[in-house]
Amino acid sequence: MAVNLDKEAYYRRIKRLYSNWKKGEDEFGKVDAIVVSVGVDEEIVYAKSTAIQTWLFGYELTDTIMVFCDTKIIFLASKKKVDFLKQVAVTKGNENANGVPPITLLTREKNESNKANFDKMIEAIRGSKEGKTVGIFSKDKFPGEYMKSWNDTITAEGLEKVDISAVVAYTMAVKEDGELGLMKKAAAITSEVYSKFFKERVMEIVDADEKVRHSKLAESVEKAIEEKKYLGGADPSTVEMCYPPIIQSGGNYSLKFSVVSDKNHMHFGAITCAMGIRYKSYCSNLVRTLMVDPPQEMQDNYNFLLQVEEELLKQLKHGVKISDAYNTVLEYVKKEKADLVSKLTKNLGFAMGIEFREGSLVLNAKNQYKLKKGMVLSISLGFADLLNKEGKKDEQKKYALFIGDTIQINEEEAATILTPVKKKIKNVGIFLKNDDEDDEEEDGDDAEELLGKGARSAALLADRTRNEMTAEEKRRAHQKELANHLNEEAKRRLTEQKGEQQIQKARKSNVSYKNVSQMPREKDIREMKIFIDKKYETVVMPVFGIATPFHIATIKNISMSVEGDYTYLRINFYVPGSSLGRQEGNIFPNPDATFVKEITYRASNLKAPGDTSVPSTNLQNAFRIIKEVQKRYKTREAEEKEKEGIVKQDSLVINLNRSNPKLKDLYIRPNIAQKRMQGSLEAHTNGFRFTSVRGDKVDILYNNIKHAIFQPCDGEMIIVLHFHLKNAIMFGKRRHTDVQFYTEVGEITTDLGKHQHMHDRDDLYAEQMEREMRHKLKSAFKNFIEKVETLTKEELEFEVPFRDLGFQGAPYRSTCLLQPTSSSLVNVTEWPPFVVTLDEVELVHFERVQFHLKNFDVVIVYKDYNKKVTMINAVPVNSLDPIKEWLNSCDIKYTEGVQSLNWTKIMKTIVDDPEGFFEQGGWSFLDPESEGSGAEEDSESEMEDETFNPSADEDEEEEEDSDEDYDSETEESGSNYSASVGSEEESGKDWDELEEEARKADRESHYEDEDTSTTNKKRKGRSVAPPSKKKRRS
Repeated sequence: MAVNLDKEAYYRRIKRLYSNWKKGEDEFGKVDAIVVSVGVDEEIVYAKSTAIQTWLFGYELTDTIMVFCDTKIIFLASKKKVDFLKQVAVTKGNENANGVPPITLLTREKNESNKANFDKMIEAIRGSKEGKTVGIFSKDKFPGEYMKSWNDTITAEGLEKVDISAVVAYTMAVKEDGELGLMKKAAAITSEVYSKFFKERVMEIVDADEKVRHSKLAESVEKAIEEKKYLGGADPSTVEMCYPPIIQSGGNYSLKFSVVSDKNHMHFGAITCAMGIRYKSYCSNLVRTLMVDPPQEMQDNYNFLLQVEEELLKQLKHGVKISDAYNTVLEYVKKEKADLVSKLTKNLGFAMGIEFREGSLVLNAKNQYKLKKGMVLSISLGFADLLNKEGKKDEQKKYALFIGDTIQINEEEAATILTPVKKKIKNVGIFLKNDDEDDEEEDGDDAEELLGKGARSAALLADRTRNEMTAEEKRRAHQKELANHLNEEAKRRLTEQKGEQQIQKARKSNVSYKNVSQMPREKDIREMKIFIDKKYETVVMPVFGIATPFHIATIKNISMSVEGDYTYLRINFYVPGSSLGRQEGNIFPNPDATFVKEITYRASNLKAPGDTSVPSTNLQNAFRIIKEVQKRYKTREAEEKEKEGIVKQDSLVINLNRSNPKLKDLYIRPNIAQKRMQGSLEAHTNGFRFTSVRGDKVDILYNNIKHAIFQPCDGEMIIVLHFHLKNAIMFGKRRHTDVQFYTEVGEITTDLGKHQHMHDRDDLYAEQMEREMRHKLKSAFKNFIEKVETLTKEELEFEVPFRDLGFQGAPYRSTCLLQPTSSSLVNVTEWPPFVVTLDEVELVHFERVQFHLKNFDVVIVYKDYNKKVTMINAVPVNSLDPIKEWLNSCDIKYTEGVQSLNWTKIMKTIVDDPEGFFEQGGWSFLDPESEGSGAEEDSESEMEDETFNPSADEDEEEEEDSDEDYDSETEESGSNYSASVGSEEESGKDWDELEEEARKADRESHYEDEDTSTTNKKRKGRSVAPPSKKKRRS
């Protein structure tokens, strides 16, 4: 079945409904049966009938009648809905069904009067208690013949109707943990949309002196919730507005939630905004007032309103009567500012849940209901019709102040605010006047000009500075703050960890035999031959005529060679100073002891008369068996090493319920066996179990999952559920911290030999099938995730990577798309996977950032300085700005430089002397602005030495290139020339002058006849080292 029903939630909630009914308080005591009938009406958004359906089943069921009797429950619905409801109707073997009346399902007949079904339901009502009164929701009136005929039947039977809206609302008002989680998420989304969209947009409007209508601004808020960046990672399809946003300004205020934003232009005075967002059917609400250049009296009134809200929050606790809380607040206002009592809103809020406003639980002077822990309220209080004495125009003279939040009722503490959007004056006040403009202008027109575009462009908008900052400047300012915080936090952390020293592991000491009695009594030992004891993994060798045991772990390697008539067996042992492999500590239990480094044995290949076998046979057998035992020992050691440090996990609690969330035909990575196998992933009470077709099982507990990542198949060939674990688990004889389950969506390989044609019917059909397959898989995975999140009461949340923020990089050998999630940076489509937890990151450094390079490297330094830094190579340079923006938004410090640094050395220096490191400025040495940093200077000088030092090899090559036909005199002149090249006298001469000098020298030496040949030779000699080049080298 495509749609699943949360049975446990249904049983819990139906039990709560019945137990409250049996108590018989208020209207519940007057009814013999409860009738809930839901028709079809697109215009009805909130109704108690649909709310109770959503509460019980998680879905609205149109054209469905539910009758709750004392001993039975009857549902009348269409065939499809009956199939859906069968999940709770069939209760065999289900313990949760205890105490809940059995369910009878009736299928609705479409084209008939349904008289037979109606009669069955009326009969059930008559048989319930006294059978005279039915509880209904009187306000819910659905149109249509079906609903009319049912209501007529009840009326015709003479059954008395009692409105039970209030008591049912009170039953549903206390929220379970899962419901609270959804309402917190809804409140968080509302806060995000207000802060990141609405507030910023109002600032832009005031800044640019735009004329925008209230209705248009409200529409833009409704469109904003379609964009993922404002939804905190929530799926836009699960988010909707509770009501159209209400924006009011310019003297026309109505502090209610039933009004609509008018078409007047926004006035730059007191701007009230009310918006509520609904997430997975659960509502939230937020009200704020932004004030442009508020006079002192407006500020005082606003601050008083904040105090009134604080007082209200203190009163709203478990067990407090609603009317008492209201009256206490009213008394507080009378005492502090009596003139504002008449201006205060008539009610201070209402209970909220699946329905936005619960009419029976309104915070006013008459309500006698008591508050209960777990209730969620929307509180909204304001002062209306306040007068602005400084206002000159009509729209300036009147103003209102309105604030509201979504809150949760606690046991003894004051109520908790779920919409923590800042609301102090400094956060909501927009001040336009400059400090030096204290002189009051007499002329009204001049004053208006002062508040024109020129003054508004310099507006102080909340946290904005007078001069508009560019994105880069904002980033730099934020990064500077982060840098100071980073050094302080890191210094504190390292000082605390100073006492903790890493313990080096000593090499495991293996004892062959604990006493002499365990030594074998074999014939080979008596005959002074090499004997291998497989049981104790020991090689018994004759040393100076004594049988001496050596454990296989002490043998490093063995080799055998045949030379002439003899076979030689050489055995090398581990000794202090020899390498034990990369992972093993080269520490011996007793390093001062005397060690044997190697032993060589020789045996004849010739068979002596009377011998049964060739003497060298023993060495050959020993060589073979030692190799076998060594291999077996190393395999076992490797397995034990993998198990080291494995944290013992709790046992998986299997839920035998058949309706557990389950995904079939998945592959697991890493593979359990050498060949990949399909299997199914099933969610149980406290974890997942993957069962392969071969029967292998892999258990992953919810409390061991650090990140649960869902990678959809958009733009990918596989769809993945990836789990990054807190502690490694063992399967396939290896330990793993990353486990993923995936299925392939399309052909990963393409047949290039096949003839391709744009309009090939088969190809078009295959593409269509693939699109359908993608959609089907995506729906199945999303459905699975939603059920798991519901099952775990939102404790396990799946993160979806933000593809738009992704960038290319090579964390391992190949380039892949790295994508941020809400708490990590991941790539889970390639193997091995790449997952970095952002909370563990200390800072990010960009290396090789230069104009002429197309890419750069990213170095991630962790808060645990003993952990190796992570390198991401070959990131395209056009991704630099987006990465900076993303890191800045995550409050992660980043730096950049032109060089590649030796991070192993840097981290060792920090760990060895953290105090010294932070005394020298800490991480500031990475900032390009801080000059003279020791590390960079050293690395620069090293680079200069490497690139600028001509080696002796180069000189030799130059000498070899010169002609060997030179006579000694020519060679001498060449060498003299090269020795004196650096002098000032010759450094400025050109070739013509040098040739002329050579000719004169030849004439003086009576070499006139050989003038041409000698000059040519001298030219050759001189060309070895041109003066200008030599001077540059010196």
